[in-house]
Amino acid sequence: MSEVKFLDLTRQYRAIEAELEEAILKVARSGQYILGPTVQAFERQAADYLQVRRTVACASGSDALLLSLRALGAGPGDEVITSTYTFFATAGSIQRLGARPVFVDIEPDSFNLNPDEVANRVTERTKAIVPVHLFGQCARMEAIVAIGDRHNLKVVEDACQAFGAARHGRKAGSFGETGCFSFFPTKNLGAFGDGGLIATDSEELAERLLILRDHGQKPRYHHGLVGVNSRLDALQAAILSVKLPYVDEWIAKRREHASYYNEQLKNVDVKVPVEEEGNFHAFNQYVIRVRDRERLLERFERAKVGFALYYPVPLHLQECFRDLGYREGDFPESEALAKESLALPIYPEMTQDEQDAVIGEIKEHFDARTEKLADSETRGFVKAGRKRPSRTAR
Repeated sequence: MSEVKFLDLTRQYRAIEAELEEAILKVARSGQYILGPTVQAFERQAADYLQVRRTVACASGSDALLLSLRALGAGPGDEVITSTYTFFATAGSIQRLGARPVFVDIEPDSFNLNPDEVANRVTERTKAIVPVHLFGQCARMEAIVAIGDRHNLKVVEDACQAFGAARHGRKAGSFGETGCFSFFPTKNLGAFGDGGLIATDSEELAERLLILRDHGQKPRYHHGLVGVNSRLDALQAAILSVKLPYVDEWIAKRREHASYYNEQLKNVDVKVPVEEEGNFHAFNQYVIRVRDRERLLERFERAKVGFALYYPVPLHLQECFRDLGYREGDFPESEALAKESLALPIYPEMTQDEQDAVIGEIKEHFDARTEKLADSETRGFVKAGRKRPSRTAR
């Protein structure tokens, strides 16, 4: 096989091309391009899917986090606890409000923030907790919500990678005061550009978010709040409305691909993803752990196998957060994962031949490494004048 792409969005487009183009043309002819009835219809559709009372569409997942924290009153002098192993926007939204990100380490199997660490970092300045459902798997929300309830803290779910995921039958994004989603094109539910969504069961909070996303005005030109310009385009809403009925089918295919990877890699020296009990993993990414990652990456590059590294530098070690005072060694689980994580291609339209090509490169890499170690061991015995024992004798 000449190439295995990490992601090919054109395949999804071709599968529903007629529906998408009809929806796009309808918006183009309507003359209503910002917010309006198309966005409102998508918000209702998304609320039904997520099993929440309200959703508020916005311009990106980053803005969904920022608006949520702003609506809940986070600002200068406050602390917000979150994971150090996540995409930058999780902590960036906290810092942009003048609050202080307080990082915690992750659990080694789920890669999600450790609730025990969260409990240990609560202070009188703590305003909120932002758990991240990393790669499509829910964090242990019952424990995190309990911590929030005990200390009167707000919980804002970063579910930007977890649309369609669930825990004990409850959808990601429905546990906290708000749940935040991204519709970046690579997501399980992706737009044709940026887009975001905030889910909530609070009517009051939803109304506040509607005002904040539109410059803080209600009615027009009357500003009771200082908001931002974070409105979802009608074109993106129309595209998402077409795609949403397919998302469960697409996630089912992702889970099939993940199961196939797990089965084929079970006897290989890599650690495959662990789906925690009670979780329904949406597999926005399929991330393995590899101890000699760099050599495998070299092989992938030669074979034209797509991959991604999420995330090579944990947030507590990022230059922009140096003033927070964290040091290397503070969060060993996250730092270890940053050196070992490797995302393999996984998307609904991926073929088994493509998966087999990826798996084949991994197996050949480890077979070659085993042979090299065996040859090195044999040379060592010969040099020492000893007979090398057979493998069955060990």
